[in-house]
Amino acid sequence: MTVPEAECAVRAWRDRLDPSALAGVPAHITVLFPFLDESRLGRETCAAVGEVIGRHRSFEARFEHCGRFPGILYLTPEPDASFRRLTEAIADRWPETPPFGGQLDDVVPHLTIAQGQDDAVLEEAEADLRGRLPVTARISSVELMVHDGSRWQQRASFALG
Repeated sequence: MTVPEAECAVRAWRDRLDPSALAGVPAHITVLFPFLDESRLGRETCAAVGEVIGRHRSFEARFEHCGRFPGILYLTPEPDASFRRLTEAIADRWPETPPFGGQLDDVVPHLTIAQGQDDAVLEEAEADLRGRLPVTARISSVELMVHDGSRWQQRASFALG
């Protein structure tokens, strides 16, 4: 789900510290990665994705704090229950695509700012972001992004109910 309301606060850091930003991915919260191969994303699959997403209502999220995984800085959405429900719904519909390849027991909704960085860089970014938060966003759609070999592009957008 793209979070355009966060772009002003995070863009400079993401452009510098998050390779996905340079590859065309806007500020976002991932619903499910990896998903189906692009060859399987025909009209019927997109209709099924839209049906699953459409069962969920749009919602607001507030980004007030940063969080960390090793080498990664992110914004935490509050509340995160709606994000979790969307991930569970898509993963339940396509069980062959578990979140993050099934490597994680608990998928933590987050908006990545930096990845592959040392603690000093993460601390600098986090200190700056504290002055740019909070950000409140209206989440009303889920975007399907595909990779063309070098960049990510939006393939479709599905409205929340």
